[in-house]
Amino acid sequence: MHYLATKCVDTIKHRQESKWFMPWGHDQCEKIRSFDEAVAKKIEANNIVFAVHIPLPQKEMSSWFQFMLVILQFDIAFKMFNQIEDGALVTLDVKLAYRDDTISEWTEMAHSFEQRKLSCNFTTAKSYENEGRYYECDLLPFMEIGSVAHKYYLLNIRLPVNERKKINVGIGEIKDIRLVSIHQNGGFTKVWFAMKTFLTPSILIIMIWYWRRITLMSRPPVLLEKVILALGISMTFINIPVEWFSIGFNWTWMLLFGDIRQGIFYSMLLSFWIIFCGEHLMDQTERNRFSVYWKQVGPIVFGSFCLFIFDMCERGVQLTNPFYSIWASDVGTELAMAFIIVAGICACLYFFFLCFMVFQVFRNISGKRTSLPAMSKARRLHYEGLIFRFKFLMLVTLACAAMTVIFFIISQVNEGHWHWGGHTVQVGSAFFTGIYGMWNLYVFAIMFLYAPSHKRYGDEQASGDAAANSGEDIQLTTTITHVDGPTEIYKMTGKEAQE
Repeated sequence: MHYLATKCVDTIKHRQESKWFMPWGHDQCEKIRSFDEAVAKKIEANNIVFAVHIPLPQKEMSSWFQFMLVILQFDIAFKMFNQIEDGALVTLDVKLAYRDDTISEWTEMAHSFEQRKLSCNFTTAKSYENEGRYYECDLLPFMEIGSVAHKYYLLNIRLPVNERKKINVGIGEIKDIRLVSIHQNGGFTKVWFAMKTFLTPSILIIMIWYWRRITLMSRPPVLLEKVILALGISMTFINIPVEWFSIGFNWTWMLLFGDIRQGIFYSMLLSFWIIFCGEHLMDQTERNRFSVYWKQVGPIVFGSFCLFIFDMCERGVQLTNPFYSIWASDVGTELAMAFIIVAGICACLYFFFLCFMVFQVFRNISGKRTSLPAMSKARRLHYEGLIFRFKFLMLVTLACAAMTVIFFIISQVNEGHWHWGGHTVQVGSAFFTGIYGMWNLYVFAIMFLYAPSHKRYGDEQASGDAAANSGEDIQLTTTITHVDGPTEIYKMTGKEAQE
């Protein structure tokens, strides 16, 4: 939603901090059309207040919007004797207030002095003939709040001028201030909440069922089974629809909390894929030991911790000052850009490494298939079915990993593009909910397929060949696990099975 700030005049000589300037309505401020009018009326720059009411007239904000991001853009005219200096900084005295009806007094929500670096280009020749033309300026981060708990918001922006302290000097001739307000669609929020409310008990029930099957076995759980449980717990944690409380409470920390939950799930999912492939490559002496994977899991945990620190540096500070942005300074911008680029490169390298591990698992399984012709027909068909299902699961794992990496990279680029003025890749609600649904379906499938089955069937009943007298019991089930030991594919891929 786009807004053009109204230029109000503070006619009181001694500034009152409690005074608010409304751009329209019954208590609207005294306005001027342009700065030329201000000069004609001898109104000083320090007495001009840019006022923006969110939302537009005859509209209301809603808690279903979840968050509000506001972007700032200056309309700056070119003047030969008032050009924008290199590295020019604009100092803003900004105040934010709210109310829930049209007659109540405004309540201050935040007040801060902020600086934003101008990044403007003048595409034509800088001459007297081109005076009055506008610079092309990049969008600037302005404000972000993690909860839209009130119906009306009011922004009052001042550009204080102090030539002695070089405050707002060399910033060109600012004509207007434009704001762009971005928030989540209310209809999507309702669908999103309903989806999380449905998926939470689904994953929770399958997780309880899975772990009960594990505890009924005579052996202790192996590492892979423990990691699957941890993956189910992290999926349940991100599923729990605590967002319902944001409809009735002003919880501004919900954005940060959501990022933390997603970070925990990312680290658990990436670690699971490494251990999942590794446990089907190790021999029996190296298996079932978490310490074997510290070289792979350690960087994942470290990267997740860096994500948390990066998030705390911006959204953590925004809990007390919604106008703060790490992109406001050169150092912060360079660090944030470097972080996004490195995170994207690391995500791609992780995917290639995972592809290499899956290739090794496939090669390992292909080497074990040489022992299948010596088995009875029923057992051979059983193991061939297991191998087919396992290979399919590995391919699904690769597809899920690829979509997760793509989603992570696009999310990082999409979140940062407002701040550094580049191009963006739009992430539609269908893609967002699709990735979320894919994670839940994948976790559900993993716990179902790796839950031990207690259905047994004898070889003598499965076929009428010579193996009928062997008395061996095999497992005829849709799962790929064994009741009295690790998974059958798990055992088959180990050196002990080959011997």
